[in-house]
Amino acid sequence: MAAEEQPEEQRPEPVPEPERPESAAEAEQPDRVEQPEPAAPVSEQPETDPRRRLGVALWPPRFSRGQVVVAALLLVLGFALAVQVRSTNDHNQLRGARQEDLVRILDELDSRQQRLLQEKTQLEQSLAQLENSSNQAKEAQEQTRKKATELGVLAGTVRATGPGIVLTIDDPQRQVKADMLLDTLQELRAAGAEAIQINDVRVVAGTYFTDTDASVQVDGRNVSAPFRFTVVGNPQDLTPALNIPGGVVRSLEKQQARATITQEQKVVVDALAAPTVPQHAKPAAK
Repeated sequence: MAAEEQPEEQRPEPVPEPERPESAAEAEQPDRVEQPEPAAPVSEQPETDPRRRLGVALWPPRFSRGQVVVAALLLVLGFALAVQVRSTNDHNQLRGARQEDLVRILDELDSRQQRLLQEKTQLEQSLAQLENSSNQAKEAQEQTRKKATELGVLAGTVRATGPGIVLTIDDPQRQVKADMLLDTLQELRAAGAEAIQINDVRVVAGTYFTDTDASVQVDGRNVSAPFRFTVVGNPQDLTPALNIPGGVVRSLEKQQARATITQEQKVVVDALAAPTVPQHAKPAAK
């Protein structure tokens, strides 16, 4: 008889471990919310924007010594050009001048330069004669007499003659005033006039003009129209100086006066001025 099968021994079920009691501190704290950890810094990528790359390349600026010198020269050149343009713009009277007027003005400037060069040459020759003359005393006396005659012409105490012009101003409306005659005199002096008389009054360094009710006075003497300027000087310099645009002739025409210029090979300035003794001026020691 088969042996009776024994029932399988029942295994005991595992007993769960008792839960560990939380500490008092942990029991009192609320549930903590886990904060996300900060992301690791992302390494900067090389700049790819062309404009930013250009800005980084240009700033801060880097200058070499040669560039600084060139910049300084360009600055000076620009300043010179600005001054030249401003100076050119100031000559409004020459903007509308004709070509022949500009040519006459240029010829006048050339003549002035030639006159100054000739005067320089004469002075150098006089100096050489004084230095090389065997009889320096006699040569000095000759030079002194010559110089006294020249100064007499300038002072108006000696008659003068030579090539020149005669300027006649007709003023039927009596609009020519003292300032216009003074402007005419100054223009003639600037053009190289060496001796001048107005009507019968000799013009000297101290000549002055004043207006009166009836006429104009020159050095206190009445002169009336027609005003006649007798001038010793180079006619080729004097005539263009009076006819430049905006000059004496044009100004007189605006006042309904007429100016007539006559060039002559020989004019005579025979009016004399009385010499005056200076009251305050004295020769200064060298």
